[in-house]
Amino acid sequence: MPNLKGIRDRIQSVKNTKKITEAMRLVAAAKVRRAQEQVTSTRPFANTLLQVLYSLKSRLRLEEADLPLLKQREVKCVGLLVITGDRGLCGGYNANIIRKAEQRAKELAAAGINYKFVLVGRKAVQYFQNRQAPVAKTYAGLEQIPSAAEASDIADELLSLFLSEEVDKIELIYTRFVSLISSQPVVQTLLPLVPEALTNPDDETFNLITRGGKFQVEREKVATEVKELPADMIFEQDPKDILNALLPLYLSNQLLRALQEGAASELAARMTAMNNASDNASDLMKTLTLSYNKARQAAITQELSEVVAGANAL
Repeated sequence: MPNLKGIRDRIQSVKNTKKITEAMRLVAAAKVRRAQEQVTSTRPFANTLLQVLYSLKSRLRLEEADLPLLKQREVKCVGLLVITGDRGLCGGYNANIIRKAEQRAKELAAAGINYKFVLVGRKAVQYFQNRQAPVAKTYAGLEQIPSAAEASDIADELLSLFLSEEVDKIELIYTRFVSLISSQPVVQTLLPLVPEALTNPDDETFNLITRGGKFQVEREKVATEVKELPADMIFEQDPKDILNALLPLYLSNQLLRALQEGAASELAARMTAMNNASDNASDLMKTLTLSYNKARQAAITQELSEVVAGANAL
């Protein structure tokens, strides 16, 4: 006969676990909202920077400009910037991005190209260092909601690697935020910068909303109106010098956006994982309660049978 006390204790344990997972889900949802607000607050700077870059592009041909960040070199070594999280309990978020990074490293090795990792997030650092992978720099313990200062520090390291010709190309491997239940690991070239990418006016924003008592994400296209500066505007400095100073800011902004997308993807994955854990806990509680009621009824029936048998014996 099942142990009634053991079943009761297990039901209470599952209830406590459900409280924890539900609390973690709500905390992740609050942080997704913070990430959403940060994306919105940084957009004016990004739009203004895009406006200036577009205007400078119209004044000179970037393909012919002798700018270090636009210079195409023979690729002998590639820097792979991998962005993961510091924590677990977020489904397959970290595993998927690590798998993508390993796949890209194997492709480079097969092509006879060397590579070095720049790792962001404790999960990536632990994984690749344990496997003796070539690591140039690591970053861990960053704020869960990325800041511009952190993005600038990482961008400075990438610029140092590229300008010193220690690497000839830098690729960014991060998780693109799609929805609360979907994220996509992608590979994007950061350096050298592609002139055509500097004037892309399309942007996307995400909004976490509640509908029918459940969290949902809405994505919308944000078109940035880009206008040329007046033709008679005179620059105090050569447009090429201004552009050379603004390109690192553009790189930092692109990196900040990738960090924000990665953070939103991690938090959304944690929300989904904790929601699934809460649902599983509810199902387990129902199963355990049913088993407890059956065992209790069987115990009562047995006691009644023993009482009746004893009475008949008298």
